[in-house]
Parts: sequence; C-alpha cells; structure tokens
Amino acid sequence: MGIIVKVSGPVVVAKDVENAKMYDVVRVSDLGLVGEIIKLSSGDTTIQVYEDTSGIRPGDKVENTGRPLSVELGPGLLKSIYDGIQRPLNIIREKSGDFIRRGLTAPPLDTKKEWEFRPTARVGDRVSQGDVVGEVQETDLINHKIMIPLGISGQLEKLESGKFTIEDVIGSVKTDKGSVKLYMRQYWPVRNIRPVKRKLPPSEPLVTGQRVIDTFFPVAKGGTVAVPGPFGSGKTVVQHQLSKWADSDIVVYVGCGERGNEMTEILTTFPELLDPRSGKPLMERTVLIANTSNMPVAAREASIYTGISIAEYYRDMGYNIALMADSTSRWAEALREISGRLEEMPGEEGYPAYLGRKVSEFYERSGNCVIRSSQERLGSITIVGAVSPAGGDISEPVSQNTLRVTRVFWALDASLASRRHFPSINWLNSYSLYRNDLSPWFNKNVSAGWSDTYAEAMSILQKEAELQEIVQLVGYDALPEIEKATLDTARLIREDFLQQSAFDEIDTYCSLGKQGMMLSMITSFGEWQTHAVEKGTLMAQIQGLKVRERISRMKEIKDQDFKQYYEDSIKEIETVFRPLVAGGVKSD
Repeated sequence: MGIIVKVSGPVVVAKDVENAKMYDVVRVSDLGLVGEIIKLSSGDTTIQVYEDTSGIRPGDKVENTGRPLSVELGPGLLKSIYDGIQRPLNIIREKSGDFIRRGLTAPPLDTKKEWEFRPTARVGDRVSQGDVVGEVQETDLINHKIMIPLGISGQLEKLESGKFTIEDVIGSVKTDKGSVKLYMRQYWPVRNIRPVKRKLPPSEPLVTGQRVIDTFFPVAKGGTVAVPGPFGSGKTVVQHQLSKWADSDIVVYVGCGERGNEMTEILTTFPELLDPRSGKPLMERTVLIANTSNMPVAAREASIYTGISIAEYYRDMGYNIALMADSTSRWAEALREISGRLEEMPGEEGYPAYLGRKVSEFYERSGNCVIRSSQERLGSITIVGAVSPAGGDISEPVSQNTLRVTRVFWALDASLASRRHFPSINWLNSYSLYRNDLSPWFNKNVSAGWSDTYAEAMSILQKEAELQEIVQLVGYDALPEIEKATLDTARLIREDFLQQSAFDEIDTYCSLGKQGMMLSMITSFGEWQTHAVEKGTLMAQIQGLKVRERISRMKEIKDQDFKQYYEDSIKEIETVFRPLVAGGVKSD
C-alpha cells in the first residue's frame, strides 16, 4: 500500500506503491478515488486523479489495482450515457442524485440483464482473435457480434446458446496454453490501439445530407475532419446534424469539457430523436460520453480515449462508426494543466511539447480497415473533431496540430453566423483532400458531371470574392452587366444551395440526388443568364423574371418529388431565356 506525499490539484505523488507500472489504475485515499499512474521516478509514483481531490492530504493511502485504465466492452453499451471513465451516469444518479459523489462507481454494463446469445460458430472450429462466434440483438438497429478476444486462438471446444448475463461463461477455446473461457464481455486498455490487418485508401463518402459538406467538402468513411470555429459559430449543431443524418451505423458522441448546458441539450434531445432511416430512437445506435467543463480536468483527457476505444470495438464487428469529439481544445487544455502540475517544460502557449504527438495518435485511430480476423470483414471509424480556439484564432497550437493530421477542414466563420448563414462553413477557407479520391464514386453513383458542376460553382464563388473588393470601391452599379450576372449566380449558390436549415423538416436533410439537381439548376440558370446578358439583356430585367422563384422554392420540395420539379424547372428556364438569347434585347 502506498502513501501520499504530495497533492497538487488533480496530480498526486505517492511512494511505496506496490508493483507500480505506467498507466495502472489506483484507488486514492479512503474515498477510493480513481486515478492513473502517469510517471514513475526513483520510488515516487505520480498519479492523475479523475475526481475532485479536495481534502486529500499527505499520509493518505494509495492502492494499486494492477490493471490499466480499461473500458468494459459488451452488450449494453448502446443507449448508455457515461462519464469520461465509463461510469454510467444514469446509474450514478440513482445512487447519489444529480451530483456524483466522490469515489462512487458502478459497473459500466448491466451485470444482471440476460441477453439472448445465438452461436454462429460450431464446436471444433478453428478460431482466432477477432473471429465472430455468436450474436446478440443489442437493440432493434444493431446486432452485437461476440468476438474472440485479441491474443486468443485455438479450437472451439464449447459454445452454448440461450440467455446469459455478461458474467456467464458461454464457451471455451482450447489453446496451446490450456482452455480459455469465453464471455460476452471483454476489457480493453483505452490507451492501446486495437490492431487491424491493414488500412484501406478512402473510396466511399460519408453521406451527411448537408449540401455544403457532401458537395463541396466531402469526408470519406474512415476519414478525419477538423471543425474549428469561435463561440457561437455552430460547431455543436454541425456535429448534431452529422450524428442524426450521416450514413454511419453507430455514433459515439464525446462531450469533452464543453459547457454543461450544451451537454444537457444533447442528453435531453438525443433520447427523443428518431433515426430517420429506421424510425427507431436514435439512441439505439448511439453511445454518449458526457464530461462537462465542471467535471475533474483529468477525466477530460480520459474521455477521448474511452470514446475511441468503444468505437474501435464496434468497428471490429464490421460497422461504420462516426465519432464526434466536442471539443479537442478542452482535452488539450486538460493536458496543459496536468503538464503544468508535473512541472514539465512548456511548449507554445504553455501546451506540453508532446501536444502534436497526442493529437496525431488520436486521429490515427480512425480509418477504413480490414479487421484482424480469419473472417474477411471491413469496418471504419470517421473522426469529426471540433476545435474551439480562443477568439477564433486558428493559428494557435491545437488548431494547427489538428490541421496537420486531418484531411478535411470545415472553417466555421463567425461573420457568416452573424448573418444567420448556417452551416457557417466558409467555402473559400475550407478544403477536403478526399475530393479527388471520392470523385469517381460521385460520378458513378450520383451523376456523371458531378465534379464539373462542383468546379463550376466553386469558380463562380471565387470570382464573386474578387468582385466584392471592386464593389466596395466603385459600387455595384458601376460594374459591367456580365459581372453583375456572376454576382447574381453566386448569390443563388450561397442563399439557395449552401444555406441550409437544421430545423426545417424538409431542408434538414438533402439527398445526394437532390443536391446534384439543385446545383445543376442554379448553374444552368447562370449560364442562360450570362448568354442573355452577352446579347444585351439588362440584369434588372432578368432579376424580375418569375422563373427565379423556382430556384428560391427548391428547398421546399421533398426528395421524392424533386426530379419532376427539376425537369419542369429546366424546361421553363430554357423557354424563358431562349428568346432573349436568340433575338437579344438591346440596352439603351
């Protein structure tokens, strides 16, 4: 049993801790506070404590559990709400009320609930790590696959069917070292990456139903996204939209150090939301990890690893996972505070010198992977990490280290948000390095001219940015008519395509087919408009055309009705503009 010799906030130094190893979990004081060994030095053991250390003093005891910080994996994870160290908050609330009593723990998974286990393997089969031997219907949406734990291979000598708890033995494997019992649960150290056979290049997009994302800045399944932005720019709403609408099988939402009222909104709204594809509650395919800003700082750091470990577990079953981290800035601040307590040499802006490595290690756990198993299986983890730079300045270390390792950058713009343009993703500052990889998929599965339509629209928006500088100097009326036409087309793209309401029943989700037709309608209108202006038609006359209303009404048309609406609109645009282009209208 160790003895505490120093307390500095969440960092505790003890001596004589038995069999101390890096990252072992310990219990601190008579309260049994959960901590983790983060430094060993000449008999002293440095521990970061995941709970409030008020009242802890030198002389208090420290007991080593001998196990690293791990997550408990098995049926029952979905629909759960955990804190940063996988304590079930609903169970804790029943025991201690709205505030977590220090030292209070509860099993992450219900040990008394019985699950119907259906074997998929047979006694006598050769099995190895990662192989699926049975299934449990965890929720109406997700079939939980029971896998052989990593590091075990041999001959299946026993496998039963029926109803079992996660503590019951369901079978056994005969290995070279003897018989190993099988359970429906397993443990995994959160700081260890679950190994895969190999990672595959990106080839399929994560369809989100958000036009500015899917069409302009797409992310691949297994990709990484950085979403930096100042306060009030819409980071959380973007992640909520992705949680609801992205075509992932499972969502892991990590609220890491955000304000309590934001997490309250998630905890109250998510259980009430319905999955748009199945009509079932969205929580049936969601795991929430809530670690608010008033919770102990060390637990913020653990919450990120807890979330990604759960995501890797479901990925190994062959599912596509979307992990939302909101926000990694709070995680980095926790690293900075603990680093300061450890008296480490600070790096830029006080962050630890290893900040870049920590950020890279986290995002590297994403990917589209071939699972390590004798059964060929694919799974993916897409990580969307929100960053909250102070004052919206993305030159700070967390943003820069995140941009260095992620391949998609959705730049949230406070000026767009103040103009009520949402999602407030700045189309000139954002980018996606997956665009070239995904273009063949879009051209094959959506429309052959998808890439060309996007390129044309982006060219118009870039031209608009150049013209706006001239407008500020000489005014709109001084521009040539042809440049007024460019500005008008760009406005249609911004207001009728890029702007999208998360709270409108129809506009909250837009299918890829509808996105392609909407953008095609706008660019087609722009081309006819340009030809008409070249023939002498004034923009003042074109802006009064009734056909423009068809573009402004696009968002109101449901997906199933849009193809007919698109075809009728294209015909009407051609009918209106053809006389203007053919005969011309001379200006005075």
